[in-house]
Amino acid sequence: MNELYFEHHVFVCTNRRPDNHKKGCCATKGSEDLRNYMKKRAKELGIRETRVNGAGCLDRCEYGPVMVIYPEGVWYSPKNESDIDEILISHLQQGKKVARLLVPNEQ
Repeated sequence: MNELYFEHHVFVCTNRRPDNHKKGCCATKGSEDLRNYMKKRAKELGIRETRVNGAGCLDRCEYGPVMVIYPEGVWYSPKNESDIDEILISHLQQGKKVARLLVPNEQ
């Protein structure tokens, strides 16, 4: 049997860089508060198959705050609680990406 323990893992960058770093820093852009809200709100919405974790640097700092949802590998840049709600409901409950919040897929 190959059942997953969690259907989705959400990694929210909470990394801190030195002040004035050229790439910026997700933590100074509110990522810790967004992660905490997402964890709480996922429970309220009954999204139990998903694990929301804080993560070190995800190396997409210039788009921060950033998060990535696996196993799909979808990257988002939410700026506020309503963006988090939209990701939870659209992506995690309904299986639809939130196009306006996607991080460009370039390297």
